Amino acid sequence: MGNSIAALIGPVPHLGPSLRMWRTLRRMKQMHVAELLGVSQATVSRWESGALAPDADEQTAVRRLMRAGLDSAADRELARLVSQSSGAVHLVCDLTHTLLALSPARERDFGRPRADLIGTSLWPYASEDIVAAEARLPDLGWFEPAAPALELTTRANHSTDLPIRPSRFRWVRFQLSDGTFARLVDTIAFEG
Repeated sequence: MGNSIAALIGPVPHLGPSLRMWRTLRRMKQMHVAELLGVSQATVSRWESGALAPDADEQTAVRRLMRAGLDSAADRELARLVSQSSGAVHLVCDLTHTLLALSPARERDFGRPRADLIGTSLWPYASEDIVAAEARLPDLGWFEPAAPALELTTRANHSTDLPIRPSRFRWVRFQLSDGTFARLVDTIAFEG
């Protein structure tokens, strides 16, 4: 397994259309995005149209460029609500799984201080069930404009660094003010 996000998560078929939406919301020209990514404008155009898929390193660069941030007051309010929730919830970037916010209950579940986790990708700690669910997202309409909330079940990940307990959870996709997407992960019930 490589160090790139793409190597960890695998190919993402919706990355081109997501890049187009992200760029459009920022009123950025393809040429500017191409300069930021070190590719040609034609390459960005082919990615956006689906005629070409970015390789693993290019996917990592695109994901880093489009990483969700809490830029507006509304985004920060969402993070504040998550941070004050009494439930076991957290908010991650939908592309990179970078942790944006977590509740005190989730912090206790993870067994690590919030300061050590915010800004870290949680993907390396995903259970086999979470990895399988991630692979099915395109088929479940996750990347459509009105994405459904998904309820899933996972077994433990057996990690001592950041444990995931067997649970039933809900994923909800939110578009942040800058056009990026975040995923709210809400534990419905712990199992076993």
